[in-house]
Amino acid sequence: MPTLRSATAGASPDASSTPRSVKRRLTSPDASRHTSPHRSPHAGAGTVCTPKLLSASPKSSRKRLYGDLVAAEKPKWNPRDPAQMRAVKEALHVATVPKCELVCRDNEQRRVFEFCRACVQQEKAGSLYVCGCPGTGKTLSINKVKESLVCWADEMGMETPDSLTINCTNLAKTSEIFSKILGQFQNRKKGTSKLSPLQQLQSMFSNKESASRRMMLVIVDEMDYLITRDRAVLHDLFMLTTYPYSRCILIGIANAIDLADRFLPKLESLNCKPLVVTFRAYSKDQISDIIKHRLKVLEYDVFEPLALEFCARKVAAATGDMRKALGVCRSAVEVLEARLQDSSDQELGIVTFDHMDIALSKAFKSAVVDSILCLPQQQQMVLCALTNTFQHCKKKATTLGELNKSYIEICRTTQVPAVGMLEFSNMCMILSDQGFMKLGQSKEDKLRRVTLQIDISDIGFAFKGNRFFQKCLEQPRC
Repeated sequence: MPTLRSATAGASPDASSTPRSVKRRLTSPDASRHTSPHRSPHAGAGTVCTPKLLSASPKSSRKRLYGDLVAAEKPKWNPRDPAQMRAVKEALHVATVPKCELVCRDNEQRRVFEFCRACVQQEKAGSLYVCGCPGTGKTLSINKVKESLVCWADEMGMETPDSLTINCTNLAKTSEIFSKILGQFQNRKKGTSKLSPLQQLQSMFSNKESASRRMMLVIVDEMDYLITRDRAVLHDLFMLTTYPYSRCILIGIANAIDLADRFLPKLESLNCKPLVVTFRAYSKDQISDIIKHRLKVLEYDVFEPLALEFCARKVAAATGDMRKALGVCRSAVEVLEARLQDSSDQELGIVTFDHMDIALSKAFKSAVVDSILCLPQQQQMVLCALTNTFQHCKKKATTLGELNKSYIEICRTTQVPAVGMLEFSNMCMILSDQGFMKLGQSKEDKLRRVTLQIDISDIGFAFKGNRFFQKCLEQPRC
């Protein structure tokens, strides 16, 4: 029986090396195609150029929050420097378009690009509908695809498609959209006609001699406007892609996802149903990656990792709107800027969790919260009594008599004189008229059913940081 030493010594030197089959897989063309994250959209098959995304693998919370500081120790910025402050605000501005590729929307961009590329290659019209909630990168992604399509056509030696972008909210009349499309075609061939712009387009796309050979990319933004105002115009617009000599590549962009279900069946019956690409709301990791990607242009750290993590979590849980996240980050920078003006503390050199907390509170403050803060103190105490009844005691409804007992308990604890039952009943009626609660009907006031009509968290948020009302909210009454 060989010993461990003899077995090791007798092994072939190639035994520990990579097997040939594995080497073939690693060096095969297919393997290089799948492993390279930076394939150019203008080479070969023409896929959209997508940057290497930041790692989305699961990490421990400690690594997630503090790993970046350990990996890349950038110098802290000087928020007292006006030039640096302008650079930070510009990087976080919604209108600032990233110079490099758009991150976190690779799949959506690839689908749109492949659709447009196929239309150009086949010289065939087509329609595509892009939908998603506000702030999910729809318009920015389509503009990036348009740039990639032009570059791809140039490198392939094909005729570059013309492009036209129309924002429906800028139209005085919905039918003006056809005038704009016709005007783009008539730039090449001037002509006069007594027909309407829609009829001229229909005639042009029905006749081989009058039709243009160059493809036209028509991007219609804010299409919700057409869907809600004039569906006939919407149907005629998509129908333009069905004519035999049409050269329109129509891309419609709308915010609401459910709008597709309202008008797609009709378009399907007209044989012009578009391809649908949905942009989902951004996740926590995606929001964090996009903000970090924008801040890469700076040579210094602006935010604590914990502050960025907090912003990404909060916005992703609420809306997933990237514009909201950027607005919150800018607001946090402004909070730091305001504190610098009120203090000579030289340690204030980075946006912290506390700055971000203030910015998030401002961003997600609802109109209900403002209304609560404008109420008289006694009515605010009634809302605290309601909160104690429904939150601490897990009730969904109570009576005016029980609510009065909870109110009196709060008054006794806070040493505020309580009003009588008649005045208490009148206060509740005022709160009911303003939509804070709902009062039922009964012969006796004390037996009237009371239900809360607003989110209970709005009451807690309105009184956050107020010691008096925090004490009121600590009085459970079951």
